[in-house]
Amino acid sequence: MIDRRSLILASMAAMLPADAFAAWRLRQPAPHTVDYGPAKLDIYAPDNAHNRPVVLFIHGGAWRIGNRSQVDAKPGFLLANGFVFVSIDYRMLPQADVATQADDVEKAYAYVRANIAGYGGDPDRIAVMGHSAGCHLAALTGLRGGLPGVAALVLDDTRAYDLEALARSGGMTRTYARAFPDPAQWRTLSPAAYVEGRKHPPTFVAYSRAQGRRPDSKAFAERLRASGTEVTLFDGSAYSHMSINRDFGEEGDALTAAVMIFLNAAVG
Repeated sequence: MIDRRSLILASMAAMLPADAFAAWRLRQPAPHTVDYGPAKLDIYAPDNAHNRPVVLFIHGGAWRIGNRSQVDAKPGFLLANGFVFVSIDYRMLPQADVATQADDVEKAYAYVRANIAGYGGDPDRIAVMGHSAGCHLAALTGLRGGLPGVAALVLDDTRAYDLEALARSGGMTRTYARAFPDPAQWRTLSPAAYVEGRKHPPTFVAYSRAQGRRPDSKAFAERLRASGTEVTLFDGSAYSHMSINRDFGEEGDALTAAVMIFLNAAVG
């Protein structure tokens, strides 16, 4: 069954003005690249930016590959719609384990929060968005308190919310087993382990048609809601695991419309 709220949000894609999708193609500025310590990040901001909300993006790649340049239409689209956009690198497996990657994300966020005003961004209105492995890292750091002051989380398509439950269900595939080889660390590296006990920032949870994404995402969203957290659950079964990330910012994209409604409510 399609989540009612996500169905309503998806149906609102046509309500965004046409130039909300098209304007980014007219001008996509080169990023400002900075070294935040463990790695580098790119800041996309127009010259006249002032006090804009910020989206900080964490790329995917099975915790092993990928880089900050893999952003597709996101920078130009979000700049055209009033945001500053940041994309970060973090150290990859096998040189750095997932625990170290999460620490890298927290260091990148701390750098952005301390410095983004100089690029026209508002440090009190930062939303952290991640896809796949980046989705896991956004959820883990955001829920364990590693992103102090974060205004919202946009979690795009992972099964790695509860690693112990994933293993019990038979979903610990080779990709996950390589990233999380030590069962003794599964709870510590599971975002779900940090849900109970407090209300978290507004959270957008999207899932694709890839195997296991729907039940795992729905179970995670339900746990978050039980904690008092405001949650939007988006049924992305029309998307593959890759297209649910790649299509963001493209004209008529339903996920983009739903995320923008969420972001405008959370940080706009």
